[in-house]
Amino acid sequence: MIRRLLPAAGFAAALLATMPWSQTLAQSSCGFRGALDDAYCDENRDMVADVPTDATRLRDPSTLVFAYTPVEDPALYASQFRPFLDYLTQCTGKRVVYFQVTSNAAQVEAMRSGRLHIAGFSTGPTAFAVNLAGAVPFAIKGNPEQFESYRVALIVRADSPIQTVADLKGRRVAHTSATSNSGNLAPRAFFPGLGLAPDTDYRVIYSGGHDRSVMGVNAGDYDAAPVASDVFNRMIARGQVKRENFRVIWQSDPFPTSSFALAHDLRPELAARIRQCFFDYRFPEAMKRDLGGNDRFWPATYAQQWAPVRAVADAVNAPYNRSAWDAESRRELEAEQRRNQQRQQQQQQPAQRTQ
Repeated sequence: MIRRLLPAAGFAAALLATMPWSQTLAQSSCGFRGALDDAYCDENRDMVADVPTDATRLRDPSTLVFAYTPVEDPALYASQFRPFLDYLTQCTGKRVVYFQVTSNAAQVEAMRSGRLHIAGFSTGPTAFAVNLAGAVPFAIKGNPEQFESYRVALIVRADSPIQTVADLKGRRVAHTSATSNSGNLAPRAFFPGLGLAPDTDYRVIYSGGHDRSVMGVNAGDYDAAPVASDVFNRMIARGQVKRENFRVIWQSDPFPTSSFALAHDLRPELAARIRQCFFDYRFPEAMKRDLGGNDRFWPATYAQQWAPVRAVADAVNAPYNRSAWDAESRRELEAEQRRNQQRQQQQQQPAQRTQ
């Protein structure tokens, strides 16, 4: 069971504690790591963790654990990916189970600690997963022509007086989370060039997710929100919100969507088999509809497809390292605590009215 996010004060220490001493020792003689954590090595300089050279450190689990990014309701994705996990079980000959994670930090921690073998990481946290958890991205979902991309869409209510980016000065704008590319880093990189400085010209409020940002704008809780266009479009397609209730006042150039990644220390034959299973699979109609019309997985590499994401992080001086992740884990924990408090208050209100 993936445990809950640890308090930030002990987060880094807890991650190190989950690493076998032999693994840390084995990597101490590494000749090149690049941006990777000390637990990993990148001798071939492809920007992701190398497969361990010590055969005793290779893993061949009887059950494979899969988790998808909590960019929306985790339970929703558990249902949508069920046909694929059933196929993956048959294709690999190993039981494949879905674990729901409630935060990016919990997902990265699970792969780092060896409890997660295959994962779909959202665009920004992919880089943290690579550097801190030994994740090796290899695929992006897509259609017959190309892999899926998204744009940062700056949305407002249709009846809002806001018409341009400059009109957001003095307003309440929802960003999703500090590590999100589309929900935070890209806006911080692009908006100053449009004459708008986050935190200075407008108040940033972290919503905790793209769906929460969209729903918040829809309800009037926020004046605007930068969100991933693919999430926004899926919410419209599912009937969660109506397109006519929103206007998009600005959008970015395309970025890659969520990566699908393997733990770096899986037995090479198993890793190759999993990759082939992904590339051979074609989504059934219901899964295709739920995932924005995509019907397959396209090959991808972190070095190539995530270059624009790293460029955004460099532009806003947001390195994908441990100290930045510790700060984000603290924010995610605090946001989760606030949401739990709000739910408790909402549950108590009906009881108080009946007294």
